Amino acid sequence: MSEVALLQIIGLCVVGTGLLILLFIKGMFLRVLGFVAMVLGTFSLIALSVPQMASLPPAIETFDLAEVKSPDDLAAIGQKIFFSKGQCALCHSIGPSESSRCPDLNGIGAKLAPDFIYESLTQPQAYIYLDFRHGTKPEEYPARMPHIDKDPIGLTKPEIYSVIAFLQKMSGEPISIKVEDIMESAQEPADSLKVALVSSPLKSQMQNLAAH
Repeated sequence: MSEVALLQIIGLCVVGTGLLILLFIKGMFLRVLGFVAMVLGTFSLIALSVPQMASLPPAIETFDLAEVKSPDDLAAIGQKIFFSKGQCALCHSIGPSESSRCPDLNGIGAKLAPDFIYESLTQPQAYIYLDFRHGTKPEEYPARMPHIDKDPIGLTKPEIYSVIAFLQKMSGEPISIKVEDIMESAQEPADSLKVALVSSPLKSQMQNLAAH
């Protein structure tokens, strides 16, 4: 017998006992106890009748390099990581949002070069952005960016670059992250990751502005 079935039997016994007290006992105090027992037993039976679902931790997205055939595949994986394992959507929005605690990422893939985005994700305090939205003295954004390549998030380099590929595609920018470079990086030391970058005057200007 399952635990739920056992609890349901106990609930029926409590309801039955309360009903017998109301029918055959004249004492006011006992009748009140019987009524309370019936009410509690009934609520317990209703709660136990609701289908029970196991509470499981969120599924972890896996990065299967063998299934990556194109930059669009990278972007698709990056989108999954952005909204799940990477926990990016907890703080960032894609488009204007009053509830967003951190900078809006809409179009960020077209504004910043991939190496700069990578540095912002793995060394978030390298540049400090100020919040000018309130019309007063600018302050740092209230939520500090975590190091996503370290615990508890712990994204790998291929996973980080897949997120960058997603940000580029979401921004309408050609994806500059090459699949072969990502596959090579998975077999190389951590300090020798090779990623194809797109350089443009606009992105270089954005980097210079951010540095100041």
